[in-house]
Amino acid sequence: MEVAILKQGLQNLHEAHRQLMGEELCGLGVEELHKLENQLEISLQGVRKKKEEILTNEIEELSTKGNLIHQQNIELYRKLYEARANTATCDDNNGFNACNSGAIQAHNTTNQNLYHPDQRTQVYR
Repeated sequence: MEVAILKQGLQNLHEAHRQLMGEELCGLGVEELHKLENQLEISLQGVRKKKEEILTNEIEELSTKGNLIHQQNIELYRKLYEARANTATCDDNNGFNACNSGAIQAHNTTNQNLYHPDQRTQVYR
């Protein structure tokens, strides 16, 4: 007896699932179709809400990462500026031999077409 009840319940669940998937709708009346439509709309609202939540979190994370990268860029720009100033001071005062070789190397290997961090395109907000 209990097995028969469980089998019938399983069969009903399969039928409901097929109807939610848009299959086997022939035997349904207008009221049943309307009820099914409402169920699907409620489910779709839940899916959209979860999707929006995930996308919002991803946007916040990317914005945070972008701001961190911007701060690192500012720091690197400051270090580069200091290295160039050091090299220029060494060139003017003592020649290359008296300079800090690290400053010369940083000066010589740096791309001369760098942009200041404040000149970046604003895409993080």
